[in-house]
Amino acid sequence: MAINYMEKADEALLHVYNRFPVVLDHGEGVKLYDTEGKEYLDFAAGIAVCGLGYGNKKFGEALKAQIDKLTHTSNLFYNPVVAEAANALREVSQMDKVFFTNSGTEAIEGALKAARRYSYTKGTGRTGFIAMEHSFHGRSMGALSVTGTKSYRDPFEPLIPGVAFAKYNDLESVKALVDDNTCGIILEPIQGEGGIVPANKEFLEGVRTLCDEKDIVLIFDEIQCGMGRSGDYFAWQGYGVKPGIMTMAKAIGNGIPVGAFAVSEKMAKATLLPGDHGTTYGGNPLAAAAVLAVTEIFKEEDLLTHVKEMSEYLYEKLEKLTAEKEEILEHRGKGLMQGLLLKNPVGETVKRALANGLIVISAGQNVLRVVPPLVVTKEDIDRFVVLLDSSL
Repeated sequence: MAINYMEKADEALLHVYNRFPVVLDHGEGVKLYDTEGKEYLDFAAGIAVCGLGYGNKKFGEALKAQIDKLTHTSNLFYNPVVAEAANALREVSQMDKVFFTNSGTEAIEGALKAARRYSYTKGTGRTGFIAMEHSFHGRSMGALSVTGTKSYRDPFEPLIPGVAFAKYNDLESVKALVDDNTCGIILEPIQGEGGIVPANKEFLEGVRTLCDEKDIVLIFDEIQCGMGRSGDYFAWQGYGVKPGIMTMAKAIGNGIPVGAFAVSEKMAKATLLPGDHGTTYGGNPLAAAAVLAVTEIFKEEDLLTHVKEMSEYLYEKLEKLTAEKEEILEHRGKGLMQGLLLKNPVGETVKRALANGLIVISAGQNVLRVVPPLVVTKEDIDRFVVLLDSSL
C-alpha cells in the first residue's frame, strides 16, 4: 500500500522535495505511525510546527466546531474568532497590532513591505535591508532576497536589490553595512536552517540600539523559534530585546496553515494603510480557531513551564551524549530547539535514525536538528537518546 501512495505522489507532484520512503498515516502524542503500522518517535514536529504533538483533543474539537460553523468569510467582514485570536496573539507576543497570513513566508513578505512603508511614510526614501549570513526566511522572491544562503538565491537572481548580508552575532559586521539607504535589519533570534545558532544577548542589544539611533526598522523572524520553542512565548522575550516587527507561523497553528506578522504601536502608526496589503485567506475563521485553541492550551496546561523543565533535561542528556561520542563535535541551542554539529554529513544519520524508528531532521549539511513537540516527556527524551545513540 505504501509503495502505491508513493508512486501516485511522485507521478502527480512536482519534484521539489526529496521525500523519505515513508507514508505517514496518523499520530498520537509525540509518536507517528505509517500506513504499515510502524511507530516513529517524532523529534522533528513537522519542522517545529506541531508544538502540541498529535491528537490533542481540545485542539481537534475546536477545529471541528469551527468547521461546522464557518470556514471563510473574506476580510471584507468581521468574524468573532479572528478578533479573539488576534487579541490572544497580541497578549502572548507583547506586540500591538497583528496581520494574519497563510504561512511564514507570507509573514516575511508583509514584514518587508511594512518596513518599506515605514520609510516611505517618514519620507526617508530608504529601501535597503541588512540580513544575516546563513539565515533562512522563506522561498518567495522577497523572502529569498533576505535569505543568507547563496545557493538558494542564485537560480532566481535578480532578486530584490539593496540587500547586504552581515555576520550573525557580529555587531561590527552589521554596523559596517549600515548606510543612508538602510530601511530595515532582519534576523532570527535563534538561527534554524543555518545550524541552530542562538543569538548573543549583547548582539541583539547592540542591533536594537543601532536601529534606535538610525531610525531603522528591526525585524525578528520568530517563525521557527517562536511560540514556546525557546522556553518563552517568543525568543526575544528571553533576551529582553523587542523588535519593531515580528513574524510568526509554524507552532501558532499546530499544523493548520497560518502565519502572522505583528508590529509595535510606533510601527502601526506609520505602516500599511488600507489598500497597502491584503490576503484572501489570511485570518480565516478555521485558521483563527487553531491559533486561539493553541494559545488557550498553552495557558491551561502551563506549557511554558513544562518546556523549561524538558529543555533542561534534554540539554543535560545531549551534553552527556556529546561528551561520549566522537562523532558529535558540538552541542548548541536554546529551549527545545537544539542542534548537534556532527563530524560527517548528517544525512546518513537521519536515514539510520528513521530505520530505527526515530524522526529527526538536518539543519544544513552537518547539524542534526532536535525540535520535538513541546509536550515531550522525560521518558520520550530518554527513548530519543537511546535511538539516536544507536543511529550515530
